[in-house]
Amino acid sequence: MPFLDDASTISTEASPNAEPTGVGLSNPQMSLNRRKMLDLVNRLHSTGVQVDIDLPQIAVIGSQSAGKSSLIESISGITLPRAAGTCTRCPTECRLTFSESTWKCDVSLRFTTDAKGKPLGQARNEVFGPTIYRKAELEDRIRRAQRAILNPSKPVKEFLENDGEVAETELSFSTNCVSLQISGPDVADLSFCDLPGLIASVGRDRDENDINLVKNLVSSYIRKPSCIILLTVACETDFENQGAHQLARQWDSGGKRTIGVLTKPDRIPDGDESGWIAFIKNDKETLENNWYCVKQPSSSDLKEKWSWEMARQSEERFFASSRPWRELEGMYQKFLGTSNLVTRLSSILSDLITKRLPGIREEIEKAIFKTRDQLAELPREASKQPLNEVSSLLHNFVADVTRQVTGIPDEAGLLQLIRPAQEQFRREIRLSLPKFKPYEKNRKESTVDSSDESEDGEVFSDEHDDDGDEDDASSNEKRAASDDEGRDEAREEAAAAISSPPVSLFGKRKRGSKVIYVDEVFVTAKRYCTRELPGSFPFVVRQKYINTCVKQWRYPAVALCKAVYRTVSDYLNEMVHRHFSDFGRGNLHDLVRFIIHEHIKSCFSATEGKINWLVDLEEQPFSLNHHYFQDYQSRYLTYYRASRYMHKHPAVMEKINSHKPSSHPLASKSGDAAQVIPPVTKALVGITEMGISSVKARDLAKLLPTDKMSPALEVMADVRAYCQVAYKRFTDTVPMAIDRELVLGIEKDIISLLRDGLGLNSLKAQSICVDFAREKPAVANRREELNKKLQRLEEASQQLLRCSGID
Repeated sequence: MPFLDDASTISTEASPNAEPTGVGLSNPQMSLNRRKMLDLVNRLHSTGVQVDIDLPQIAVIGSQSAGKSSLIESISGITLPRAAGTCTRCPTECRLTFSESTWKCDVSLRFTTDAKGKPLGQARNEVFGPTIYRKAELEDRIRRAQRAILNPSKPVKEFLENDGEVAETELSFSTNCVSLQISGPDVADLSFCDLPGLIASVGRDRDENDINLVKNLVSSYIRKPSCIILLTVACETDFENQGAHQLARQWDSGGKRTIGVLTKPDRIPDGDESGWIAFIKNDKETLENNWYCVKQPSSSDLKEKWSWEMARQSEERFFASSRPWRELEGMYQKFLGTSNLVTRLSSILSDLITKRLPGIREEIEKAIFKTRDQLAELPREASKQPLNEVSSLLHNFVADVTRQVTGIPDEAGLLQLIRPAQEQFRREIRLSLPKFKPYEKNRKESTVDSSDESEDGEVFSDEHDDDGDEDDASSNEKRAASDDEGRDEAREEAAAAISSPPVSLFGKRKRGSKVIYVDEVFVTAKRYCTRELPGSFPFVVRQKYINTCVKQWRYPAVALCKAVYRTVSDYLNEMVHRHFSDFGRGNLHDLVRFIIHEHIKSCFSATEGKINWLVDLEEQPFSLNHHYFQDYQSRYLTYYRASRYMHKHPAVMEKINSHKPSSHPLASKSGDAAQVIPPVTKALVGITEMGISSVKARDLAKLLPTDKMSPALEVMADVRAYCQVAYKRFTDTVPMAIDRELVLGIEKDIISLLRDGLGLNSLKAQSICVDFAREKPAVANRREELNKKLQRLEEASQQLLRCSGID
């Protein structure tokens, strides 16, 4: 006898005398609430939302020729195509909807992979032929649809018009599926899927990869927690040789959502009945929803065009009269027959829907929010007025540039990022100032520390009185003040270094100037003398030392300019990205970036010229700031001379430095003996009595013998004072020039440069902006995919709202 799947099908036309009862789950006795639940899930399936969330459905699985197709026909009332060998080579999804109108069926093909088997980003649905109104036509349409699926490179229309059989197919199996949308008065509200039978082995003419392909295809359905697994097992073959139960156990190890169905019980070999009865008693391969056994019509019965009612009556007679089924206890009789299976199946499906409904609502709402967020993250959709939008983008960008170059109160602002380079520039210039030492080069090192300058190179604070009068503090106090200032400068440098870039902006080079001793200055100055009077040195000596210092300023000045250029370039690149990267395919972004880059380069070139010009100016010593220069000259000269006195006359200078003024010490008496008068006080009183007033203790140092190095000390004081004036000036003018020409210069004419560079002032501005606004293909496809997904989810949400009373 041939296999059941190889035979003809049960007649889909009811007998003339039969009452119009429903088939399978379309039984009118089903509770109204259950039908509504099934209808709701079917409506959700009709929206296509099952690709986004896990919806309850039935998946029929089994090995080859296990009777799956006959079982589906018994449950749903539709006829599936039959052929020699394996019939089902692609999934067949059925969405059945109860309707009081005439029975009809729409067939479509859903492609999730291309002709080469590569996944598509978005599933493609294609209608396959006109609506069917006669059940007898459905089998042929499904057969043709399966051929179209298995021959993806050929036009679908060819399979609708060509009546001939296809000798060979391009694919042996496919993950693309045939979708049936059926409605009518005798149709259940149900969604299920008939999957290809699992393959144990392949012949020489088949691909061994088909085994894993079918296994993975079946797994993609039954791995979902809301999938009811209808596991079909043929009784004519050993259970262990049928691998479908192993796959079901893999994804449902507890057997909670699997229903076992034994088919072809009339073909059980003699003596093996007890082994199959153990399944019905749930003693073997235990399942929470038990095992069932069904008997479909034989080949001869099918050829006689039996009706569904006749097939069910025959099944009841078989279980009532055949051993060992008739001998089963009453408690197990409910697991025999298609009617009992359908009743249990509908109960399990409706219960699953009831449990899943709150979760489905939550999943859909979460998916809607997530999809909207994903859409919001995409670049802006192409505008219908691209010229206006491009102009608006440029206006906002230029306004942002103006705000940044003007300055914003933000630690990440442009001016704040430039400041560390400015501070480093100032330190580099300060380190280049001459380091004069007012003693001979061969002086003992033990006495050096007492006469060194502060770290800043200044002997006193920058603050000075307008009248040029010096304070009354002693030399030691002044030196202490100078040391404190140096420590403050050091702390300032350390703090600035923390906020500065870890790598020097000025590269690796020898920093600062070398130490110059007074005897070296003296020898050099004598070499430059011409007709000067004794003790006088020419101006060229001072100019030589000044130029030696100033020539070191070009490199840090240009380095500052380059550092600011890099910072500005990076900052504006980021701004261009922020304003234009999400617009169109990126053409506008790239072109604006190029225009801005060229504009910054132009500003940099102009600024670099100005910086070199400022350095050239400094190489010719000049200053109208006479008071500032003279004040520093006096301070440095006093400092250098005091250091010399301390070196040559340490005892005298110690007394002068330790002197503390008193009101009138000579008039003070202590008992009969006069108070001991310090020598410095006696000298000051004597000078005062001579009629010379306003003499201070430190003035007494001028009475010491003349130092032959005095002319060299004056040169040192002049040079150091002038360099101090120039240093203060240069460290202001260079950053100011860079700020004006490079930073603020970016804003100048920027809108005109952008509009001209983009062609917005031409007659083709509209077409240019249309091209700018065109989206990237990947973005457009992603937007379309997300919009379709959002449409599915929102439609599913509306279906849930309409049926909110179902719980």
